[in-house]
Amino acid sequence: MQPKNKHVRAGRLLAALLLLLLPRVVPAQSAPPADSVVITHAEFLSLLDQFHPIAKQAALNTERAQQEIRQARGAFDPNVSAKYYGKALKGKDYYHDWETALRIPTWFGVDVKAGWDRGVGPYVNPQEYTAAGGLSYVGLSVPLSQGLLIDERRTTLRVAQALTNLAEAERRAIRNKLRLSASKDYWEWALATQRLRLLAANEQVAGTRFAATRQRVLAGDLAAIDSVEALTEFQNRQAQRVAARVQWQNAALVASSYLWDADGRPRELPPTAQPQALPPAPAWRALRPDSLAALTAQAQERHPDLAKTRAKQVQLGLENRLALNKLLPKLSVDYNLLLPGTPFGLEGRPQPFVGGYSSNNYKLGVSFAQPLLLRTERAKRQLVQLKLRDASYQFSNDQRQVANAVQAAANDWQALLDQLRLQQQATVNYQRLRDGEQVRFDAGESTVFFINSREASLLGARQKLAELQAKYAQTQAQLRYAAGGD
Repeated sequence: MQPKNKHVRAGRLLAALLLLLLPRVVPAQSAPPADSVVITHAEFLSLLDQFHPIAKQAALNTERAQQEIRQARGAFDPNVSAKYYGKALKGKDYYHDWETALRIPTWFGVDVKAGWDRGVGPYVNPQEYTAAGGLSYVGLSVPLSQGLLIDERRTTLRVAQALTNLAEAERRAIRNKLRLSASKDYWEWALATQRLRLLAANEQVAGTRFAATRQRVLAGDLAAIDSVEALTEFQNRQAQRVAARVQWQNAALVASSYLWDADGRPRELPPTAQPQALPPAPAWRALRPDSLAALTAQAQERHPDLAKTRAKQVQLGLENRLALNKLLPKLSVDYNLLLPGTPFGLEGRPQPFVGGYSSNNYKLGVSFAQPLLLRTERAKRQLVQLKLRDASYQFSNDQRQVANAVQAAANDWQALLDQLRLQQQATVNYQRLRDGEQVRFDAGESTVFFINSREASLLGARQKLAELQAKYAQTQAQLRYAAGGD
């Protein structure tokens, strides 16, 4: 028995020397702080909508559209013009010609005119000669064919009004795309936070086991190699936690890129800021068939891509109507009622609408023009009609793509629900296996290797569950985006 006792004592001495060479456990300090401030997903998107420069840039589209309408309405602004020509040579007056006019365009294509002309002098043009007090007039300019029902200025205004919907659709498209990107990065930040918590807790368990194994080896209950196994696993988990912390920091940095203040300066997430928890099991809800139908109908009505194509079709329809009107001849009538004297000092108190005054004191003009071949006008209309057909084909394709995007997001939603439930059950089973292995280890029927293997499987299951939870939240954002957002 004496050689055997010597062998045991030698083994214990060797184990003690080995344990003295092994480093002591350093508690993990890399988990997110417990006293953190939670920034919810809704709060994150609210800050994004208020202060992000891309969101502000998108809002400029609406203001730009309003200014384009204002510019188009400028074609209906009253216009005042005046000109004077006079000639004198060697002290002799030849002529003095003064023309003043006010022109008021109307929505119906008729222009109202008023003015005062004065042409005096021995050499004035007979057509422009007036009495010394000048000649006032009031009249109308009426298109009888081309330009009566529609013209360039009315078309421009209607197009600008139609493009308001296009500007709003572009604003919503930019905003929805920004919100989708921000939502995905937010949940990546939440996933990185959860992964770091899991790995920090896993590292703490390994550190505690290493310390306990060290004591049991010193007491002679375990072989020295078990402490090496426990230390190796502890160091491996430390390395995993360090890598997870870097991923967490980078994810927080990406999330910070969406934060700005009211003065347009970029902001950083404070060290204590944390995202909200990943969607728990009570939040895993199936998408009802009527909800899917409602989302599809909403997408067909409100999706920015479809709204932009509709606005383009309205624009092309107006241009097609104008091109059709251009095929008509240009025929217009100008009638001016002449009143002697200045506008506010008429001579002889004329009564234009009494007796035959208006039929004896007027200036009348008729103009007519018509291209013989109309090749330019016909080609323009054909080009517009081709663009209309192109927009119609594009709209049909966009409708199909939007409907497919909604259905695909709904499919992902349902598949993730099934995966989440299965993964949750698998995680519970891995937990049971780990707990059972711990009982066997405490009873001396298992080894450090086996319990480490069980914990590694449990950690992998928990991380997989967290990834599915984050993907579920991202799919919710994707479905909202596919349905048109807002």
